[in-house]
Amino acid sequence: MQQMSIWEKETFFEPQDVIIIGSGFSGLWSALHLKLLHPNYKVTILERGLIPTGASTKNAGFSCFGSPSEILNDARLMGKDDMWQLVRMRFEGIKEIRNYFSDEEIEYDDSGGYECFTDNSEDWHGCLSKLNWLNEGLKKITGKDNVFTVADKKLRQFGFHGFDHLVENKLEGGLHPGKLIKALLKKIQALNVQVFTGVEVMNYVKNGNYLSVITNHDIEFTAKKMLLCTNAFTQRLIPSIDITPNRGQVLLTSPIDDLPLKGIFHFDKGFYYFRNLGNRILLGGARNMAFNEENTLTIHTTELIQDALEQFIQQRLSTAPFTITDRWAGIMAMGSEKLPIVKAISENVFCCVRMSGMGVALAPVAAKKVVQLMSESFTA
Repeated sequence: MQQMSIWEKETFFEPQDVIIIGSGFSGLWSALHLKLLHPNYKVTILERGLIPTGASTKNAGFSCFGSPSEILNDARLMGKDDMWQLVRMRFEGIKEIRNYFSDEEIEYDDSGGYECFTDNSEDWHGCLSKLNWLNEGLKKITGKDNVFTVADKKLRQFGFHGFDHLVENKLEGGLHPGKLIKALLKKIQALNVQVFTGVEVMNYVKNGNYLSVITNHDIEFTAKKMLLCTNAFTQRLIPSIDITPNRGQVLLTSPIDDLPLKGIFHFDKGFYYFRNLGNRILLGGARNMAFNEENTLTIHTTELIQDALEQFIQQRLSTAPFTITDRWAGIMAMGSEKLPIVKAISENVFCCVRMSGMGVALAPVAAKKVVQLMSESFTA
């Protein structure tokens, strides 16, 4: 074990009330809610990467709570009650983000969201027949009438080819995930939360009233409670947890003159998603082409998925010439259910994981729930 001076022991490595593993959205929101509820708690975040290494800074920057076909598909798979609970959590999470941060801080774009359909798609006919039912349920959550509206007249102005119908949702938008992470970091560090990067947790053991947290630096941290916010990577510490890692791939084109896209767009139950980022097309998805191969913790792009994304642009979004300037991948956490896992693993260990590809919207609310659960354990 690495030797430490008394100065280090009494500052950086003093016993903590809570150690949070992971500095993505779940970890940062948890730290914020924890310090707002308990300002005197000593809280440290341990992050194995130099920055978050899962999906928080590698997504497409959507601030959304679900397209019509995705919501209807979730109702079939999860049941209506769980589906509406999930939609409510996402919607409340988006509100939470905008309550804490100005649109300028996080480059929030409230241009709205759209789902694209083709005439021969079962999704289109199913959505059209259920649109009133969806809007009735969404009014109970959002307070707004007709959240989803048919907007076929906008197809031409967006320059699409290969789509026949649009459903608009004016309550969704886009944001800059990197700037949201930095804004959260700034806020929690102002509350005296300590953040270590490049520190991987290898194991933890109960040691009296404390947990000993062993890291790759031969340094041991101690804390009364530990919170896992490691999302897709949680099985490394909790092998039995119901999580399947899933890679999401994204690309970004060079600027395209007068690109008419405005808003965020979904297609095929959310398996394709795209937006205009500075007159460049940002497009992600296509993982339904290779489900098994994309169930991985390997963070790199593949030729199969990237080729499919490029073809999607050429066939449906733009005939203008472009090059690909950026490609990246992130790792999401899926499972047998889509609701987040927010629970106590043991008396001292808690988790807030499995955001199912919607961590931007879900993390603020899931984090608040786990902090409340932890707070109750402190006073029990």
